Amino acid sequence: MNAYRFTLHGAELHALPSGALWWPAERMLCVSDLHLGKSLRYARHGGAHLPPYETRDTLARLEADMDGTGARQVICLGDSFDDTMAAHGLDPEERQWILRLQAGRAWTWIEGNHDPGPIDLGGAHQGEVQLGPLTFRHIAAPGAEAEVSGHYHPKAGLRGVSRPAFLLDRSRLIMPAYGTYTGGLRARDKVLAELMGPEALAILTGHRALPIPMPRAAPPRSRAQA
Repeated sequence: MNAYRFTLHGAELHALPSGALWWPAERMLCVSDLHLGKSLRYARHGGAHLPPYETRDTLARLEADMDGTGARQVICLGDSFDDTMAAHGLDPEERQWILRLQAGRAWTWIEGNHDPGPIDLGGAHQGEVQLGPLTFRHIAAPGAEAEVSGHYHPKAGLRGVSRPAFLLDRSRLIMPAYGTYTGGLRARDKVLAELMGPEALAILTGHRALPIPMPRAAPPRSRAQA
């Protein structure tokens, strides 16, 4: 699977190259920020006309990860839909695809800032979830311990190539965005630098999950250095 294996507060986890998180002991797969229906929301609001295939591409990658791991639990960590209308605007084939993925599995939709309320699909709808030692929520809570969150779509680069990335320190994991049409926030951004400890890693997605020291912004130059 070319995953990066690590332990967070006693839980042995795998960061998958796809941007999903796998917890073998719980047979649980976690994904964040699918943003299904983003192309349709752009079209509704007169924005760029993106090819309307991102929902099916995202679901195909999710199905591949579920099949590859044998997941029996799935947690979608918020912003699963780009807005409430996108959740209700799925075409019948996409809706049936999601219902098929849910069949025989414990499935949880965690509320995000884009999809703050329940949707008319199967599964449980929660503000956050406690599973073993870990708390799963959409937005990181400053000072929290043993936390897995999303929201920020972190990205980091190596040799000039930027990739979606997990951010990991002793207290928390921030997930990359899983959706096909999602931008990202650079790991060196102030909000992420303030959340993550000095020992934090950025785990790049791609062909394999590759850990590097989390990039940090250069300190400001003093007048004496100028």
